[in-house]
Amino acid sequence: MTTRPIDIDALTIGDVGRGALSGRPVTVLGLARSGVALARFLHDAGARVTVYDGREAGALEAAIAQLDGRQVQLRLGPDVDPAGTWADAALVTTSPSITPDYPTTEPRLRAQLQALVAARAAGDPDAPALVSESDLFLRLCPAPTIGVTGTKGKTTTSSLAHAILSADPLHPAVLGGNIGTPLVERLPELTPEHRVVVELSELQLPALSRGTTVAVYTNVTSDHLDRHGSVEAYRRVKRRLAELVDPDGALVLNLEDPVVGGYAGLGTAPLVLYRTDNPVPGGLGVVDGWIVSAAVERLPIAGGGIAAAGPGGGIMPVAELAIPGAHNVSNALAAIAVGLLFGVAPDAIRRQTASFTGVEHRLQSVGLIGDVRFVNDSQGTQPDAVIAALRAFPAPVVLIAGGRDKGVDLGELARVVGSTAHAAVLIGESGPALETLFREAGLTRTARAATMDEAVATAAGLARESLLDRPAGTVATVVLSPAAASFDMFEDYAARGRAFVAAVARLAQEEG
Repeated sequence: MTTRPIDIDALTIGDVGRGALSGRPVTVLGLARSGVALARFLHDAGARVTVYDGREAGALEAAIAQLDGRQVQLRLGPDVDPAGTWADAALVTTSPSITPDYPTTEPRLRAQLQALVAARAAGDPDAPALVSESDLFLRLCPAPTIGVTGTKGKTTTSSLAHAILSADPLHPAVLGGNIGTPLVERLPELTPEHRVVVELSELQLPALSRGTTVAVYTNVTSDHLDRHGSVEAYRRVKRRLAELVDPDGALVLNLEDPVVGGYAGLGTAPLVLYRTDNPVPGGLGVVDGWIVSAAVERLPIAGGGIAAAGPGGGIMPVAELAIPGAHNVSNALAAIAVGLLFGVAPDAIRRQTASFTGVEHRLQSVGLIGDVRFVNDSQGTQPDAVIAALRAFPAPVVLIAGGRDKGVDLGELARVVGSTAHAAVLIGESGPALETLFREAGLTRTARAATMDEAVATAAGLARESLLDRPAGTVATVVLSPAAASFDMFEDYAARGRAFVAAVARLAQEEG
């Protein structure tokens, strides 16, 4: 190798603006959302970019089009040797799903990445640094960051925290990360006055070497065991954000989650603990139907001191929350904590929170056909989220579930479905197994569907059947909450959710 590697530890966004990457060869591994964003950012910073992806060009047409004609060398397909794409690179960057640590990374690529990491660890001066999109962003970001993670609830919490911070006109708020918007391309526009909310998943956390200013945890149960192998390994990954949080920032923890509560001993950042009961000192809770602050302290960058609140620490009545379900009270507490830490006025927090109706694909009400409500919860890919969805609406509820199995225990979900759902319509690879599981748990009405349109029509029929012996004015709910990954039928959970919304719209048109 003749190219001198980039010293990633010394690189700043100011250096990038002054041409530190100009003419330097950089490799991007993976051409999904993060890979496209990396390629565009690095190209626009003057780097000579090579992109590797093991898929053929025909499967990547949409991603290639998003490069907008930039002069990027594409090395695509299974016949390309991955290591050859970084033989002369000064830096190697990755999408979150490509890592030397997970068995879900293609075996040859994973082995070559492990060799690269080992060479760096051994002090090889010619081995380029390996950095993920998320880590590169946090290394270079000049603005305070709020990292939000958890097994479920992180999208709602991130989105609400962003909405609350947006009420401060002096500090523009930005939202991205695992929520579907890579942030690395936003770096040139960010300043210390911005506030950046970053949703972080278990894919992104292990690759981080830098923490966020504030770390927010919703809960940690179990998920993605296909990557992590065990619940314990998954939970170790989730600890990463708490371990790296800025000592001058804050660690916001759900005191009602036993795993998250145990993170209180990690790091040296001040704690803000929240629960849906009387608050602990310095935290948030619920008293007499009100969300209250027990003297939460602002961050030093927000002026320090006790954050303003109403009489008795009151912020807002729980009844004003527009997002359904008891679990969303907890998510609102976490997001409100962020607003208080950054000194957002309590009346602004109340206004933004009361007007927040949720996010796409997460308990998203998408239509009412007669007396049947349709709810898109396509992000409900693990059992705790599906249980929360079932409990968020009054009976009768018809569940649409199924997809690619994620290897997690579905026993508790089956018991809840058996005792609370009127019926279930099963789709995808795991549909037959789910049907058996739900029937064994006592659910008597099930059906299978080969397409989303069939699933929606069948569920609507079962929902109407459930209303025959109910009082007039009762509304039944059909909720898509799959308890499974989407990749057997759809590109991702968002594509599955959009298919559900489209199927509901077609049904409404047919019956209109």
